[in-house]
Amino acid sequence: MSIAFDAHRQATSRLPDTGADTGADTALGTALGTEVGTEAGTGTATRQPARPGLEAPLFLAPADIVTLIRQRGAAAVIAGIAEAIGEDFRRWPDFDKSARIGSHCDEGVIELMPIADRERFACKYVNGHPGNPARGLSTVMAFGVLADMRTGRPLLLSELTLTTALRTAAMSALAARELARPDCRTLALIGNGAQAAFQAIAFASLVGIQTFRLHDIDPAATARLVEHLDREGLDWIRCQSAAEACEGADIITTITADKALATIVSDAMVRPGVHLNAVGGDCPGKCELDPAILSRAQVFVEFEPQTRIEGEIQRLPADFPVTEFWRVLTGAAGGRRDREAITVFDSVGFALEDYSALRYLLAAATDLGLGRPLPVLPVLDDPKDLYGVVAAD
Repeated sequence: MSIAFDAHRQATSRLPDTGADTGADTALGTALGTEVGTEAGTGTATRQPARPGLEAPLFLAPADIVTLIRQRGAAAVIAGIAEAIGEDFRRWPDFDKSARIGSHCDEGVIELMPIADRERFACKYVNGHPGNPARGLSTVMAFGVLADMRTGRPLLLSELTLTTALRTAAMSALAARELARPDCRTLALIGNGAQAAFQAIAFASLVGIQTFRLHDIDPAATARLVEHLDREGLDWIRCQSAAEACEGADIITTITADKALATIVSDAMVRPGVHLNAVGGDCPGKCELDPAILSRAQVFVEFEPQTRIEGEIQRLPADFPVTEFWRVLTGAAGGRRDREAITVFDSVGFALEDYSALRYLLAAATDLGLGRPLPVLPVLDDPKDLYGVVAAD
């Protein structure tokens, strides 16, 4: 199960160091001295001299993320992001954390997800609108920024729609490596939409899953997923119901889109020893699991104050016991009790995962010559004279 991590280490020289005055600033200086072709992601780089203190942030378009995946492979990229997430979760106390800020409507939600340590600030804009595909739009659309905390200067502006799928898959697999039984080989994948292929690649390469049992209420979604899995050489079984998908599954992943207090997986579907990766329940009024499952399970979360509002545990009493995942990674708390235990990773998506993904992208883009400077800030001869830009001839 280390193959993907080994491939990642061979493909990239390093991640930016998270300590003061190291890594990311050096990578940024190189990146901002590189213009990439006439179209982002072409890989044709021409060197331009960087102007210290006046560098524009690096911009990564969707085409750049596609190029990154095609050059390194999806499994290696997911492994790299998972490695970064693990590193950052292990230094959890270093971060200024808060629950994301959401603006809700009947159709969905728009959210901001900020987080910072002493050196870097990250923030993601992301929406969740289940009805968007009927309008020709993605259910989830996202972009984000990584900035220098000491000056406030943006270092990287990036698409995060593709990257959110990558980091969600990375986080799911990282949690399963710690919480699921080590001999898990079959996964039920309930919800076969936009993120499903990323989840399958992550679990195959990082967890050792060999067979995927697929179900979605939309047969066309499953048909698309089957094409992707065939292309990746992954084995699958198409199931007619969620109950059928759960039969014999070692891990159950739920990743549905509808904003509803639903019961996608009932208590009767879950046998002892199963690990549940509950991804789709990620905002108030949106759940996938029968609460009875949680009552007999060990439940692990990312950031407890946020998950109490948005996760599967929103339907349970405020004192229902949960364990934050960082405590498992650092050894401050135990993981799975025994082989017969049921474990649930109540994953709502937390800003630290985006921070990790953004710093991975900055290093990867620098290594591969991806992206281009984006001049979003005025260049001032006198930093105290903003109107001088307007008044200048």
